[in-house]
Amino acid sequence: MVSWIISRVIVLVFGTLYPAYYSFKAVKSKNVKEYVRWMMYWIVFALYTVVETITDLSLAWFPVYYELKMALVFWLLSPYTRGASVLYRKFLHPMLASKEREIDDYIVQAREKSYETVVSFGRQGLTIAAAAAVSAAVKQ
Repeated sequence: MVSWIISRVIVLVFGTLYPAYYSFKAVKSKNVKEYVRWMMYWIVFALYTVVETITDLSLAWFPVYYELKMALVFWLLSPYTRGASVLYRKFLHPMLASKEREIDDYIVQAREKSYETVVSFGRQGLTIAAAAAVSAAVKQ
């Protein structure tokens, strides 16, 4: 049975550092085929990271959970199985393409709301700071 820390280190090294280095090499060499391969990997790995965060909370008790996580990362990376490419081409690309407009609209709305929220919190913070400054000045 593999511990959490060993699994984490293996997933970080093989799921992040190794692909990051080969992504760098693809960009540096301007090899479009490799560039596309690694872009597909990173899109799949982003989804993996989201799913992993949720499953870590609910499935970590499962006896071979950490072994399965490591096996999945190796499957995604393998040049023989091309797991990331398979998942991207069969599932993610069709789903993202069909929902692209809604996702774009949601991102625009989220950006606008987050800007409004930051401005609102900023105003509230300035109001509180001004009130505290006035209160401190009056007491002196």
